[in-house]
Amino acid sequence: MSLARASSVPTVALKLPRWRARILFAGVMAAFAVMLGRAFYLQGVHDDFLQARGEARFTRVIEIPASRGVITDRDGEPLAISTPVESVWASREDVRMTDAQAAALAKLLETDVTGIRKRLAESTRDFVFLKRQLPPDQAARVLQLKIPGVLLQREYRRYYPAGEVAAHLIGFNNVEDDGQEGIELAYQEWLAGKPGSRRVIKDKRGQIIEDIESLRVPQQGRDLALSIDQKIQYLAYRELKAAVAQHKAKAGSAIVIDVQTGEVLALVNLPAFNPNNRGKLTGQQTRNRAIIDLYEPGSTMKAFTIAAGLEAGIVSPESIIQTGPGSLTIGPNTIRDVNPLGALTVTQVLQKSSNVGSAKIALQLPSATLWQSFSDAGFGLPTKVGFPGEGHGRLRAPKTWRPIEQATMSYGHGLSVTLLQIARAYSIFATDGEMRPTSIVRVDSPPPATRVISVETARRVREMLELATGPGGTAPRAQVAGYRVAGKTGTARKIENGVYVSRYVASFIGFAPASAPRVIVAVMIDEPSNGAYYGGAVAAPIFSQITAGTLRMLGVAHDAPVNNIVLPPPGVEVKEEV
Repeated sequence: MSLARASSVPTVALKLPRWRARILFAGVMAAFAVMLGRAFYLQGVHDDFLQARGEARFTRVIEIPASRGVITDRDGEPLAISTPVESVWASREDVRMTDAQAAALAKLLETDVTGIRKRLAESTRDFVFLKRQLPPDQAARVLQLKIPGVLLQREYRRYYPAGEVAAHLIGFNNVEDDGQEGIELAYQEWLAGKPGSRRVIKDKRGQIIEDIESLRVPQQGRDLALSIDQKIQYLAYRELKAAVAQHKAKAGSAIVIDVQTGEVLALVNLPAFNPNNRGKLTGQQTRNRAIIDLYEPGSTMKAFTIAAGLEAGIVSPESIIQTGPGSLTIGPNTIRDVNPLGALTVTQVLQKSSNVGSAKIALQLPSATLWQSFSDAGFGLPTKVGFPGEGHGRLRAPKTWRPIEQATMSYGHGLSVTLLQIARAYSIFATDGEMRPTSIVRVDSPPPATRVISVETARRVREMLELATGPGGTAPRAQVAGYRVAGKTGTARKIENGVYVSRYVASFIGFAPASAPRVIVAVMIDEPSNGAYYGGAVAAPIFSQITAGTLRMLGVAHDAPVNNIVLPPPGVEVKEEV
């Protein structure tokens, strides 16, 4: 086609209407205005949204731990204190570490790299603990690794200065600092503080760069003063430990109670454990046997049987009880004394621990009367000292008693007690017939006492118990130089599958000075297996050592010559009824 021809073709022109351009322009300007207004609204008027988004990335609310209250003995000596430690934790979203850093961290935390990475991967929470309660110096070395997202949190770890000596009483806490056993559990609400919190800003490495505000001030736990005297506690533990080892016993317990106030001055058990190192603990180690375990008290119950007879007026200390020929048959059952003793006064029945004599006194009483006497002394009832898992003992209703059961209960078979129960019960003989509440927490003034038996009955039984520790009694080895003592031995067979077996519990419960009692001391040795097993041979000497030391520490004046001890000839074993 020629140039002239091409130029003659008409041009196609496209021309939009003017109104459409104006609408498009107006729409663009409106959108811009909306965006501008939104930006002004968010940044100037309502900036909460953007601030919240920023805070979500860089601000955290962290918990401020509260220190647990201190547990002390009666004189303020610490028995449980909290020390600051550091726990290592990680923010899963922020953790960034090289293989070298991971290896170094694993070494410091005494674990392996696989374990750390597995914990981070499997956790459903952003906050992951890697290691709890590290010493401050070890935690500082973790920080020196400068691993983003790996941080420290201040916590408190419980430390027990007395160690195994007071372990069963004090108990221990878990890693969250909550009480698990003993006083720590019983007084959890009192001892535990309330953690606080604060809002902070952290950088990309997870380090705190600004403290914004305090949200809640931490409330520290309250201190608790126990009735325990730490010096007496150590003394009782030392003597009990030596005796358990000497007699190759399964276990043992000892209690010291202040007669004047009802406070427990010492309470120890074996086997023991170290509450500062609880890697491999068993229930056998941690159980507070003196408060929880039940056992048949044996002849230590005879004092209460005789007291019931005196209160009812059926016997007097001089009444004659015929115990010959050394046995008593009730239906198909026969009760026996180790040695036939013939005619005995009621005083001698207790002094020489005659089963037959005790049974004959009990059978003269209505079963309800004897039950009421035992119940008034606290048997079958908790002591209400507030210790977790306290044993209540077993004292069946009198309407279920058969004559043979009433007879055997008179000398401590067929019922069960805790060592704390029977130690408290003996206070009625030491306080002229009254009983005060027993406390493991220090009291500022003695609580009111309840009368259980008459003053006359209490004093007469106290005189009999003093004879039981002298020549002719079953517990001459309970004597203490310079002091008159009173008390009673107990030797009871253990029951296995409903049958009495040849394993024994040896015990002694007593008090001193007999002229004006200040302390009650109760000792129980479970399954002595080195030959001797009578309470007079096994438990009475422990009573003597603990009582002598306790009276010296308390500054109690002598009420007897220092050469007052009279012991049987060497090699002579004083036997008692089982």
